[in-house]
Amino acid sequence: MSHQQTNEEATFEEFVTFRGDRFHRIAWLLTGDVHLAEDLVQTVLVRVWPKWNRIKGNNPDAYVRRALVNTHSSWWRRRWRGETPTKDLPDTMATPDVFADVDLEQSLAAAIRMLPPRQRAVVVLRFFEDLSVEETADVLNCHPGTVKSQTSKALRHLRRHLSEPESICIGEIV
Repeated sequence: MSHQQTNEEATFEEFVTFRGDRFHRIAWLLTGDVHLAEDLVQTVLVRVWPKWNRIKGNNPDAYVRRALVNTHSSWWRRRWRGETPTKDLPDTMATPDVFADVDLEQSLAAAIRMLPPRQRAVVVLRFFEDLSVEETADVLNCHPGTVKSQTSKALRHLRRHLSEPESICIGEIV
């Protein structure tokens, strides 16, 4: 193994070490499953590694985000989408709940998983990754107007499915 190849591996390894948790969070929000999220991140990183020299200087975060969304979309299209079992949400209590933030986060994550893949990707990229409309459109390879309309539909859906929509600010959760 040459010295240059070792440095390239170290650079890729540093990138993955530094950004891995963020990629796992994106993947978990897209898949709704810890194990599928790990598989998604691993699959994407395996595909990124051979292209590392080409993409490392051209915003590799955006490249990996796009790869996560695209790979998840292709997995989603291949999987049969029949009935999806869901758990009942717990009753709300009149007294303050010390686990309210965790419950809210889990409820929000469950509601996000109910969104169609495109809307889910828009919500994850816009509110959890804090990308602009234009950056999100670039990742999803669509027009900014599409991002705006998908965001509007997704937020309408989330408001319907969450018990206290006026108290939820998506950007502050997670």
